[in-house]
Amino acid sequence: MTIAVIDYEMGNLKSVSKALESQGASVTVTRDPSVIKNASKIVLPGVGAYGMCMDNLKKFGLVEVIKESIASGKRFLGICLGLQLLFEESEEFGPIQGLGVLKGKVKKFKGDLKVPQIGWNTVNAKKGSTLFKDIENNSRFYFVHSYYVEPQDKSLIASTTPYGIEYCSSVEKDNIVAVQFHPEKSQATGLKMLKNFVELK
Repeated sequence: MTIAVIDYEMGNLKSVSKALESQGASVTVTRDPSVIKNASKIVLPGVGAYGMCMDNLKKFGLVEVIKESIASGKRFLGICLGLQLLFEESEEFGPIQGLGVLKGKVKKFKGDLKVPQIGWNTVNAKKGSTLFKDIENNSRFYFVHSYYVEPQDKSLIASTTPYGIEYCSSVEKDNIVAVQFHPEKSQATGLKMLKNFVELK
């Protein structure tokens, strides 16, 4: 089993791939569509601006292979911007169109909050989540972001996190799991989550 970590020059690829390998995964960092098609699972990390991420996905010809892989039922993990890009559009310098795999929008935190949210915060998971299997509820994960997703279908929400509002911090739908936080930077709890993804059939 090989996990393809998608390289579109916008992710912390080394820390993500090393964390997955530490949990028993065979990992290939790639932007080759044929390698992504042949991988057992795919991971889309992301750090930076939403528009630039979409531009790079288009530039490297990755939009269609990501959509096709998800549509085929292949296991998919999105991390940080890898979650946000799944949705239809973002307010960041926008609106900017995303992949549109899931219905909903990416919104900026409002009010007097310190933005971006940087650091540790609690995650309240839904019961029965595959991603949070054997992880204590309200565990703390590491966040770095100024925007959050608002799914149209609230049943997709796998966890919420408080930051001014109670916002969606992860989603699960069929073969898709995606998180706003960084499991690869979240010590033992984050590694357990990555192990859960590695072990998903």
